[in-house]
Amino acid sequence: MSTFKDKIKLKYPTLSSGHKKVGKYVLDYPQAVAMKSASQLGQDVGVSETTIIRFCYALEYSGYSELQAEIRQFLIFQKSSFQDYQAMKAGEANQPNFFFQNMQRDQAHIQKIIEQINEEHLYRVAKKIYDSDNILVAGVRTSFAVAHWLSFALNIVRGNAHLVQPGVDDINFLFSKLNNQSIFVAITFHRYSSMTLDLAKLAKKQGAYIIGITDSVLSPLEEFADTLLPINLSSTSTLDTGPAVLSLINAIVAGVAVIDKDAFDRRREGYEKFNPGKFLI
Repeated sequence: MSTFKDKIKLKYPTLSSGHKKVGKYVLDYPQAVAMKSASQLGQDVGVSETTIIRFCYALEYSGYSELQAEIRQFLIFQKSSFQDYQAMKAGEANQPNFFFQNMQRDQAHIQKIIEQINEEHLYRVAKKIYDSDNILVAGVRTSFAVAHWLSFALNIVRGNAHLVQPGVDDINFLFSKLNNQSIFVAITFHRYSSMTLDLAKLAKKQGAYIIGITDSVLSPLEEFADTLLPINLSSTSTLDTGPAVLSLINAIVAGVAVIDKDAFDRRREGYEKFNPGKFLI
């Protein structure tokens, strides 16, 4: 059964600009929607009460009261993503082929991303990265491992990639080097990191091309991204979506590697010839 969140995400690309504002507000502040009248909600969002009602019709609700009732039910039974993850795994623990079932779920998530993402967008991202002279990658908390792997892989196949680590790096120095030939890859998912968003905003001001990898077209990262790659999966836990995200990123790295085979071969040969010897022992 689809929820109000599912309906907003499904309809979002076809909504008017006013309805999109309402949709973002409903997703970000469901508690407020549960308590306010349509008129009060319109004042908070900056649209008319009529726009609120028409937004509900666009989502195929009979009116505002039906949407509000569903949101109230959602808030009563809402759990954290970790609780969802824990409950799902506990329910499957005694079933046969537990490990294979989890691997098959990863497989299904990857297939869903294949169906959602436009391959032309992936080619555009790979070409932008290849043509850039400076690549910064940012992701914190659950996105850190993915960001780290992407920067590492891009350094092998392309070079000039750097993982941004606030608190370790000199952010002023790194971002002073950004220009319109630079790429900034921002990776963040639900409970979006304000740090990653602030870095994307700063990179945008410096003229960098922003690639956003996130979980929805409604992500606040959409405001800054020149190309947004939204990964819309039913799972609410990033622990379950991680393998699919890595698969998407691996495809991007592969795309960068094959744009210029001769250049990649030269990088590979240099990489394989290097022998650090005792320094890494």
